[in-house]
Amino acid sequence: MSAWVLPDHIADVLPCEARHLEGLRRSLLDVAASFGYELIVPPLMEYLESLLTGSGQALDLQIVKSVDQLSGRTVGIRADSTPQVARIDAHLLNRTGVARLCYCGPVLHARPERPGASRELLQFGAEIYGHAGPEADLEIVQLALACTRQPGIAAPVLVLGDVRIVRSLLAGVMASMDTLAAVHTALAAKDASALQVATADFPQAQREGLAALLDLYGEPGPVMAQARQRLASFPAALKVLDGLQWLTQQLQAEDQALPLSYDLADVRGYGYYSGVRFSLYVPGCNDALVRGGRYDEAGAVFGRNRPAAGFSLDVKQLARVASQGPQAMAIRAPWVEGDAALRNAIARLRSQGEVVLQTLPGSEAADDAQRCDRELRLSNGQWQVHQAALQPAAAQEGLLETSR
Repeated sequence: MSAWVLPDHIADVLPCEARHLEGLRRSLLDVAASFGYELIVPPLMEYLESLLTGSGQALDLQIVKSVDQLSGRTVGIRADSTPQVARIDAHLLNRTGVARLCYCGPVLHARPERPGASRELLQFGAEIYGHAGPEADLEIVQLALACTRQPGIAAPVLVLGDVRIVRSLLAGVMASMDTLAAVHTALAAKDASALQVATADFPQAQREGLAALLDLYGEPGPVMAQARQRLASFPAALKVLDGLQWLTQQLQAEDQALPLSYDLADVRGYGYYSGVRFSLYVPGCNDALVRGGRYDEAGAVFGRNRPAAGFSLDVKQLARVASQGPQAMAIRAPWVEGDAALRNAIARLRSQGEVVLQTLPGSEAADDAQRCDRELRLSNGQWQVHQAALQPAAAQEGLLETSR
């Protein structure tokens, strides 16, 4: 096998795409900082038990595992940063009030999540700990919406749900784990026949309530009215609907044009989320760009069962649908040995934020010069910036890198 071949679903990031990713990363972190979220950098590798605790149990098959050569213990490369953030909040920060944290770093999956997906993601996320009220849910959704307001991205569609609705319908039902798993699978697939089989031994009220969920998706107004009517015999579910309606009203008051819908049968992450859950969909993505919600049990295993809500997204997926701004052009400077004035001129320009590429001896026709629209010339004894003819090949850089 050739030495340059990479593992399946792993790819290099070339300069054009890397500039785009870095610009988005900075933009996302700036947005999070404007909401008061503090940046943390969890380690790429941890002992396996830390990555599998609490919310991390579902990630077992996605974690790439190895043996630590120093301790002999099993370690894993993170497949999701949320368990790490929960550990940091519970064990290291140990704050009594609200903690707002954000992060952005690579995660590795043992298998791609879907056909064609990468196994190496650049995961950005934000999480708020310490507030159990719906205000935290509202804030985290607002932050997620703000993060998707990138050039070239149409208004995202927000889909809301709440896992407590299904839990309220299943409360008191005596069923095996396999039966409950079949119910969740049928709800996720909106498979009425499979749901009917899975709930064959359930009380009539629960069967009808679960079957009703399959139809409860779409625009908030009609769905909410139907839900209150068809779930009227479940007071706990009605209380959850009250909270969902409050959240909807707050979001629509802020942006009346926000595309918003409900999906009350969406149980993805059922064992992970503890309340409101949401997804953001944008044109060009065949899956949700953002997923998030409330997960109050995330820090329990670390000794602090704090309320928590958050979301995450893959910056690489975001880059595929967000427009890339023009590349900053550079200044070409010659190589002149021992010329202190030239060195000072270059240093001054770089300190002002300019990109200065110094042409090395024998490389006057190198590709680096193709991104230069200005050049340093010696005029009247001083090094001055002048316009330079931009070579046509520079405009093809992004196309060439994309095609490789």
